[in-house]
Amino acid sequence: MRTLIAALSLAALPSLALAADARQEYRQQWPLQLSQPQAGAYRVLLDEAVYRSAVSPQLADVQVFNAQGQALPTTLLAADQPLAREAQWQTLTWFPLPALAGAAADDLQLLTERNTDGSVRRVEARLGRSGAGSTQAAGWLVDASALHVGVQALRLDWQTQTALQARVRVEASDDLRQWQRITDDVPLVDLQHDGQRLQQRRIEIGHQAKYFRILPMGADALPALSAVQAELVPAAQSIDWRWQSLGGAAGKPGEFEYRLEGRFPIAQVDIDTADNSVVQWTLLSRDDASQPWQVRAGPWVAYQVQDAAQRRRSQTQALPVPSRDRYWKLVAGQAQPSVAPTLKLGYQPEALVFLSQGEGPYSVAAGSVRAARSDAPVGTVIAQLREQQGAQWQPALATLQGPAQVLAGDAAVAPQRDWKRWLLWGLLVLGVLVVGGFAVSVLRQKPGGAAG
Repeated sequence: MRTLIAALSLAALPSLALAADARQEYRQQWPLQLSQPQAGAYRVLLDEAVYRSAVSPQLADVQVFNAQGQALPTTLLAADQPLAREAQWQTLTWFPLPALAGAAADDLQLLTERNTDGSVRRVEARLGRSGAGSTQAAGWLVDASALHVGVQALRLDWQTQTALQARVRVEASDDLRQWQRITDDVPLVDLQHDGQRLQQRRIEIGHQAKYFRILPMGADALPALSAVQAELVPAAQSIDWRWQSLGGAAGKPGEFEYRLEGRFPIAQVDIDTADNSVVQWTLLSRDDASQPWQVRAGPWVAYQVQDAAQRRRSQTQALPVPSRDRYWKLVAGQAQPSVAPTLKLGYQPEALVFLSQGEGPYSVAAGSVRAARSDAPVGTVIAQLREQQGAQWQPALATLQGPAQVLAGDAAVAPQRDWKRWLLWGLLVLGVLVVGGFAVSVLRQKPGGAAG
């Protein structure tokens, strides 16, 4: 684990040497509290204060630092990415497939018995071509029919004392008849030398299906499988939504404009009114007042009905693509209300995943027009660490602690002046003045007359 972290950290050494304390390029910072002091890899969930401090449309001005002011290898992950949240694993039922003597894998016919819930009870395999079978497993059928979300990855467990180096492909199906190939040439590795062990048991899936078929490529021999675990894709509804409520200003009839303070990854929208209402709305946004408006959602009908028993509201609207724009506008389709409704913008907090380096305490800095984070390939290292540490391993949790500590303050987000351009213009103006003065002095000189 230390070797992997050190290898990735070497890539950051040139940037670490550029400044003794790079935090002074940022507006403010928040100290981090580590759940495990020596974990090596951590994830921290961003809060509202960080989003309000950032100015970069890509959130590039949010970075993790150590106590010496050195930027650490860091990457930003969306809320629904596996490393951003605690991994959810579920053990799946699997069935060995018989070897195909003289037959292709595509000639395999499967006869199955299912339970009442759709899960597989028994699998009988028949070969499309005749031939003597072998006791060597020629792949596995994995039953994921009980899952209601997609599978991010499969992790295979086996017990073997011999070296293993094989390649497999994975196919998916919902009916055990038609199969779709979803990944090819996946290495399975289990090697030992001088007391060290190298394993590769993880297969990236990123797909939702009832069944998965893992088949060898070529004549590669497969080990005796002992267990299969699925890493689940987090369901969108299981991730907490947070909301920013904005008051609007009336513009043209039926139009209301809003300003969002912060770089929140807005992905949902809702309308709130003080009284019963039903209006067809269209939502637009832009990041700069000089840019044209872009449609983000709608038109959709938003209603609110309050009776003696309860309050009924229309469903929230999802944006096709999350947006960090600052300026938002609602346009009414039919009725033109005179009072601006409350615009509620929803987002799911993102996470920074980073590797520890140097001395703590560590901190998250945000807000800069000069500094920009360069996302490190942390995900690659995390995947290898998970192979070494086990399927349940995740980056340790780090949390923001206390109020913000001022670094460079508002000077870090003040517009930069282009001194080179101003210096060039100054030199040009000075040159014009010098030439103009020289011309005037020449014109004032009287020509000398000849005596005669």
